[in-house]
Amino acid sequence: MTDEGFWQLIGRATEQPGDRDEQSEWLTEELTRLPVGEVVEFARRLAEVRRRADTWTMWAAAHLIEEGCSADGFCYFQLWLLTLGREVFERAVADPDSLAEVPGVLALAGRPMREWSDQDWPEWESLDFAAHEAHQEVTGVESGLERLGLPGAAATPVDAEWDIEDEDEVRARLPRLWSLFAAARAHV
Repeated sequence: MTDEGFWQLIGRATEQPGDRDEQSEWLTEELTRLPVGEVVEFARRLAEVRRRADTWTMWAAAHLIEEGCSADGFCYFQLWLLTLGREVFERAVADPDSLAEVPGVLALAGRPMREWSDQDWPEWESLDFAAHEAHQEVTGVESGLERLGLPGAAATPVDAEWDIEDEDEVRARLPRLWSLFAAARAHV
């Protein structure tokens, strides 16, 4: 599976009607139509692309947007970033503060979290399971991708660790997101 094919499949999944779980089900079904090697390649690309967003600054962005973000939540946030499309994803990986320009993120900043719907929430947990379920359906082998060394998402930032709860540090590294979220919440 080419990089372009990967992004096209993600894009098509996000265009499907329904919620993210239904979009993931559609993706699983599409993957079952591919040769097993392509399913494995999709899972590899998903892991590789997600890992590019596995930084402390991105985790701080997720933590700021969601008013806290666990390790699992951060993995699902990274997967949600894919729903924004390749161009936005690449820009966010290069500069997590650029998320402050994304219409969906701006919309979240303008509303209290209690008003966010499940579709609004910046996480896509079920995307992590699509290739695993498709592989199992096609091969009949349970946990087949794990046996190939392709586990599900896990937050393990690759850059130098810093305290994502240090408000001064977050404000310095993510000034636009800070302005949108932390500053706005301080006035509520």
